[in-house]
Amino acid sequence: MLNFAGTPSLVAPETDSRQLIAAGLRSLIARIDISMRLIDAAMERDDTGNAAGSVDVVVLDDVTPCYATASATLNVCRTGLGRALQQLSEFSNSA
Repeated sequence: MLNFAGTPSLVAPETDSRQLIAAGLRSLIARIDISMRLIDAAMERDDTGNAAGSVDVVVLDDVTPCYATASATLNVCRTGLGRALQQLSEFSNSA
């Protein structure tokens, strides 16, 4: 049996596909983590930028709810991907 690189595979095809799926899930989780850190940094930057203004200026923050919504949505996605990875791992261990 040849793997995706065209070399002989010593592992069953089911194991190969589970490993590829798990690697993809881990990659997606890592990308979500990066995006969440970027959102946190942007929110922090906006907060410190608003505080540096004059005391006579009032800034209505329309952006923070958008960041918070995006962060919450990414958190839900990350949780779902983590569960999928855990279930895949449990399936692999029971097989």
